[in-house]
Amino acid sequence: MLERLQKILSRAGVASRREAETIITAGRVAVNGKVVTELGSKADPDKDRITLDGKPVRLKAERIYLLLYKPAGYVTTLKDPEGRPVVTELLKGIGERVYPVGRLDYNTEGLLFLTNDGDWANRLAHPRHEVEKEYLVKVRGRVNPEQVRRLSEGVELDDGMTAPAKVQLVHESERNSRLTITIHEGRYRQVRRMCEAVSLAVASLKRSRYGFLELGDLRPGEFRRLTPQEVARLAASGSSEK
Repeated sequence: MLERLQKILSRAGVASRREAETIITAGRVAVNGKVVTELGSKADPDKDRITLDGKPVRLKAERIYLLLYKPAGYVTTLKDPEGRPVVTELLKGIGERVYPVGRLDYNTEGLLFLTNDGDWANRLAHPRHEVEKEYLVKVRGRVNPEQVRRLSEGVELDDGMTAPAKVQLVHESERNSRLTITIHEGRYRQVRRMCEAVSLAVASLKRSRYGFLELGDLRPGEFRRLTPQEVARLAASGSSEK
């Protein structure tokens, strides 16, 4: 059956559909020996020979869904040109290639999903689903009520106004303070930039919750497989968390 190439690449665990579009337009995909760069092109994965960078693309029967406690000091990409450690190096015993759902900064720790199911990843990460992500933020010094108000109502960043956030101050002292910030957007370095916009210096940042799931007993660098019930509930969480 004919399918769009980006869907085939996503099902094969190569990349998310959005990333697959970039791969296709870059001329890295060929069908039956002919390079295809046009988005919307279709192929039959059962009959056509599809290659990426000259290597065959094969659909994987097993779908893998992982929850990782990402430590600080790792990048959420499959390769890093600077030679820094990547999160997939932590996944001992996982034979299939998986990739991160979204991003966590190099210096940010916390909950990160990885999968080879591109459709699931795309549904979970798409902004329209408004899946909540909670961060535990440690900042230097005290936090005043005006800063909390601005974070809660939304702040102006260089890529536009942020949506309202849930902000709670959980500890405060002269030296440092801790607060939780819950957002449903997924912009680049969003929580750090929100804090910078209200003159708060972030000392550490951890994503403690994604949707209904928390880190539980996992320690930095550890991971577990999601249950089928968790996978299904996360896929449907867009409609239940708005």
